[in-house]
Amino acid sequence: MYRVRMLAAAAVLVVLAGVLAACGGKTEQLSKVRVGEVTRSIFYAPQYVALSQGMFKQEGLEVELTTIPGGDKVATALLSGGIDVALVGAETSIYVAQQGSSDPIVSFAQLTQTDGTFLVARKPVTNFDWNSLRGVTFLGQRKGGMPQMAGEFTLRKHGIDPQKDLNLIQNIEFANIASAFASGTGDYVQLFEPQASVFEKEGKGYVIASFGKESGKLPYTDFMAKRSFMNKYPDTIQKYTNAIQRAQLWVQQKEVNEIADAVKSFFPDTDIGIIRSVVQRYKEQGSYATDGIIDEEEWNNLKNVLRQAGELKGDADYKMLVDNSFAEKARTAVK
Repeated sequence: MYRVRMLAAAAVLVVLAGVLAACGGKTEQLSKVRVGEVTRSIFYAPQYVALSQGMFKQEGLEVELTTIPGGDKVATALLSGGIDVALVGAETSIYVAQQGSSDPIVSFAQLTQTDGTFLVARKPVTNFDWNSLRGVTFLGQRKGGMPQMAGEFTLRKHGIDPQKDLNLIQNIEFANIASAFASGTGDYVQLFEPQASVFEKEGKGYVIASFGKESGKLPYTDFMAKRSFMNKYPDTIQKYTNAIQRAQLWVQQKEVNEIADAVKSFFPDTDIGIIRSVVQRYKEQGSYATDGIIDEEEWNNLKNVLRQAGELKGDADYKMLVDNSFAEKARTAVK
């Protein structure tokens, strides 16, 4: 059935391309945009605001959102034409470029600008000192992913070698990390929300530090597309970026409870109190980007994180892998 849907979608795009080509050579546009997100997370609240508040529709776009767990799987879907736009870690475009792609994946708007994970201990800790982690069993995130790299970057900043000074566990699937900690694995764990807030509510763990605050600003999660797609459908990319800019401003201006109400339908199994707690935590530490522009300083910080993790092979050309033109226009046009 999935394959049939993909073939049908491809057929629609072919027909649409033919119709638009017949219209006197006008810039091609898509009214339907297939988006793949790497996970469903309150960390991506502005995206869900754009959907729930009709901001994409205001731009004349219909967004089909699919969750595709794993950055490698999202990249595969994007490269193969299964989706048009990806919401995934910025490192994904670098990994694809390192493999020598002739049609690079390009970031055109950032959604989050810090890491979104937190250090969680089994018991409350007052006056936490990073040096107290030496010798503990640390349940980290997947090797090569931004959460793990940002975590290791932070540890090194505090003089801790993750490979030598910790008993580091990083071979557990992302979806199983929280349950592994709850069942007794590890003294400390690196967790995304809402698991961190859920553990605090249930007394299973306590947030004692933020990797987002410690690792600094990064183009952490970006919207990206193939360069060929962006060249073919620049108006569609612009409209998409406009909608995201509108949502980013909305999130900055609104109170926590209103934001939580706007995104709650995307998290039907999550208590509204937890959603509010997560939104407040991410707002307070500035995780939600205020616009889509990815500046070069943030990009260089990202490269430093990858370089320290041993994942950067050569250079990652900012000018080749980032296109701020759409975000710059959106910031000017959307008030």
